[in-house]
Order: sequence, then C-alpha cells, then structure tokens
Amino acid sequence: MTNERRVLVHPDKQALGASVAARFITKIIDVLDEQERADIAISGGSVSSLVLAAIGQSPARESVDWSKVHVWWVDERWVPTGDADRNITGTQTDFFDHVDIPAENIHPIAASDEGISIEDAATRYEQELHAAAPDDAIAPRFDITLLGVGPDGHTASLFPEFPQLSVTDRVVLTVDDSPKPPPQRLTLTFPAINASQRVWVILSGAEKASVLGLALAGAAVDEVPVGGVQGRKRTVFFVDQDAARDVPENLIASTY
Repeated sequence: MTNERRVLVHPDKQALGASVAARFITKIIDVLDEQERADIAISGGSVSSLVLAAIGQSPARESVDWSKVHVWWVDERWVPTGDADRNITGTQTDFFDHVDIPAENIHPIAASDEGISIEDAATRYEQELHAAAPDDAIAPRFDITLLGVGPDGHTASLFPEFPQLSVTDRVVLTVDDSPKPPPQRLTLTFPAINASQRVWVILSGAEKASVLGLALAGAAVDEVPVGGVQGRKRTVFFVDQDAARDVPENLIASTY
C-alpha cells in the first residue's frame, strides 16, 4: 500500500474550510459504499472548528448516512463537562447539532468531573479504542483523521521535545504540563494516529508557514511533531496561501 504526502493550497481560510468540508463529505460517502461503518478522529482548534462547521452547514451533509459514522477524538483537555475548553463542546455546536449521528456512535474522552483520575481516563479511552479496533490493530484504522497544527509544530497534544513523542507501546497518554492552557490533557500517540487510513492536516495563517516548511523538509519530530504524522494510504496538508509560503513547488498538488 503506497502512502502519498501532498499539499493542497487554497486562496484563504474560508475557502480552505469549505474545500475540506466538501472533500470530507465525498470521501465518507465513498467509504460507506465500500464498508459498513466509517470511523473518523478529530481534534480541536479554530481551523478544525471551521471545517466541522462547514460540514454541518453544507446541504451535501444530507447525502451521508450518519448512522454509520463513528466519531473519536485525537486529544482532549482535562476540564469539566461542558467547559468551553473541551474539544467536544465546540464540536457539539459546530457539528453534532447539524448531523444525525447516534449518541452511541460518539466516543468522547472523559471529563475531569466524572469522578476518575486523568490516568484512569486515559486507560478507559485506550480500552474503548482497542475494543473497536481490528484484531491486528491497536486502534480503529480511522478512515479520516483531521488534525490541526500549532505555531510550534505540535499536533493533537504532542508537543515539541515532550516524552510523549517517543512512546510506541500505548494508544492514549496524559499530558500534565502542556505549554498551552489548560495544562492537563489526554492525547493519542503517533502509532494510533498513524494507523489512520488518511490523515488530513489543516493549516491556516502565515504563522504556520515555517512549521509546515520544516515538517515537509524532514525536520526532527522532536522539534516539529506534525512531521511525524503519516496516514496508511495518504497524508494531505490542506493549507491556505499564507501557510504555503515555504512549501516546495514539487509537493504542491493541483488536485487531491
């Protein structure tokens, strides 16, 4: 199975969100034509919110059989249920309020007010992911994983020079000292993310240009964590014109 890594450039942030949303809907329809269910993994952040909101507002969303779609998170902030910092809180407004995904198909990471420790929350989510995985896999082979990127190159809650970057024998890890608030988080590891069939990385803004250029140039994962993501079939960086400033011409694709 070949893996492709390409960059698709869009004129601006709004065009980026609309394009990824349209491609997402089309791909989920294709996946469900071939298999009984689709598993997707999503992250937080403003660009992810933009894409999910565009999916939720697209008339084409009615073409998807959402009863066969399962949603997971690549990371979550360790804060109480309903807190604005929780990734699922924004996802509810942007996405779930507009599509008919059954509650049992939504797989959130536990919140800090559920009466368990953050370590127990990681273990619980790891067990849930294992239960949904094929026999030979550590996690579901997500059909699409949507990732954002910070200006420091972090993705999910995998931060530069953090020990979590080198863990290969776990699916879910805790983070106790995130450089971005809130400090406590849970995150999938690289092996879980890279079990995905397709990884779509979404970047917008000039402040992401150098990070994207470094990731595509093969910078050390310790320095630029997003460079360590790779889907089993395809890895696509969806970017706006500002973020594409340092991308080599030979990596820019004219089509998906």
